Amino acid sequence: MIGGFVSIAAYDLLVGRDTQIVNLADNSAGYAKYAEYSAFPPEGTLDFTGAAERSVHSVVHVKTQTAVDNSDNPWMDFFGYEQGQQLQQGSGSGVIISADGFIITNNHVIEGAQKLEVTLNNNQNYEATIIGTDPSTDIALIKIEATNLPFMTWGNSDEVRVGQWVLAVGNPFDLTSTVTAGIVSAKARNINLLNGSEGEDIFPVESFIQTDAAVNPGNSGGALVNTKGELVGINTAIASRTGVYSGYSFAVPASIARKIADDLKGFGSAQRAFIGVRIQEVTQDIAKEKGLTSVGGVFVNSLTEGGAASDAGIEVGDIILKVADKPVNTVPELQEHVSRYRPGDKVNVTVWKGKKLETLVVTLRNKNGNTELIDKATALANAASALGAEFADVSETEKQKLGLAGGAKVTSITSGKLKEIGIQKGFIITKINEQKIISAKEVLTLLSGKKGQVEIEGYYPNGTRAYYGFGM
Repeated sequence: MIGGFVSIAAYDLLVGRDTQIVNLADNSAGYAKYAEYSAFPPEGTLDFTGAAERSVHSVVHVKTQTAVDNSDNPWMDFFGYEQGQQLQQGSGSGVIISADGFIITNNHVIEGAQKLEVTLNNNQNYEATIIGTDPSTDIALIKIEATNLPFMTWGNSDEVRVGQWVLAVGNPFDLTSTVTAGIVSAKARNINLLNGSEGEDIFPVESFIQTDAAVNPGNSGGALVNTKGELVGINTAIASRTGVYSGYSFAVPASIARKIADDLKGFGSAQRAFIGVRIQEVTQDIAKEKGLTSVGGVFVNSLTEGGAASDAGIEVGDIILKVADKPVNTVPELQEHVSRYRPGDKVNVTVWKGKKLETLVVTLRNKNGNTELIDKATALANAASALGAEFADVSETEKQKLGLAGGAKVTSITSGKLKEIGIQKGFIITKINEQKIISAKEVLTLLSGKKGQVEIEGYYPNGTRAYYGFGM
């Protein structure tokens, strides 16, 4: 009987629970019971002290305050709580990448935050501003007003090899300046963490570095460092049955993170390049049918009409073997290589076509099928022009009168989308496509570059609730 119970318990522990992918910024309470988790110390003559000392001063603690609107929650009234805007605290990590205060972190760490506070390793505190975000890669760039900061140098994530030692530096469970060690377990992992939305211009790019360095909630946005103290990745998620570290952690490689950070700094938004193919990994049967001597590359299933690949001469049935002389054997690898470029860049693509190798020059495009680079200011201006309106934050008096947490009030209206659908001056927008609007700036941010149907919900000053819809 004892043996039977032990077997059942072991099965439940090892097999019977579903694995969850956890964003590391989910800094929940009650973590003390997990204190037994720790990284094994390195053996032999390996010494990580130099890498740790070079990196720990460049990793910061990011604390957020996010407004949560509970005005639609009927249980608040039932239990006697006041409805309206509540502030929710969150935290994660970030990495200083320049002496003048630019800090890279994860998008999910700062998403929706009304206030950002950054604490350096020397306990100095700064308010931070958001420079730009990219949900497609879960990367964000923020900035503090400071000079002569210790910053981390970028390493080459292409040179990272499976089995090599790496360090994870961050702030798990609010334990600041924590360093753990592990090895690289795999590269180019796709764990289906990021949700895509074509209408919101979110096209997930997942090609994570997998490690067994101990990371936990609060490590999000922190540094993955090689033994030279160079930044080779941004720690982003763990795979866990318990919500805490259980042997698997994932980082955005520096090859992607650095390019996105440069885009956000220079343009305010990521400049996404598309090759215009739908692909699958090559199987043994496909390799045999196509006359390949080994299984490798990615098989082209279909093409975007008039897209970059089609115009360059790539055809359905071709097998892409290299992008810019870098081997491609999986879908995440192709995504990673293409994500390093901007629209308009020309890239050599090696394909297996008709049982022979060909190298084609592909001019990458943006999502609209052209090679233009569009900065955030231009996108916001285009959205404002299309809507034909100006907005302001809702006053405290109006919030109290209508029971709102916030919103965007239409202060003037000319020719444009809003006038066409009948919205009047004074209308307060509280939701766009089911996403709550707290401030005026969120309207243009949400609709810049938007394609497709837009649904707006809100109130007039007399309390009348109204719904509108239009296409962008």
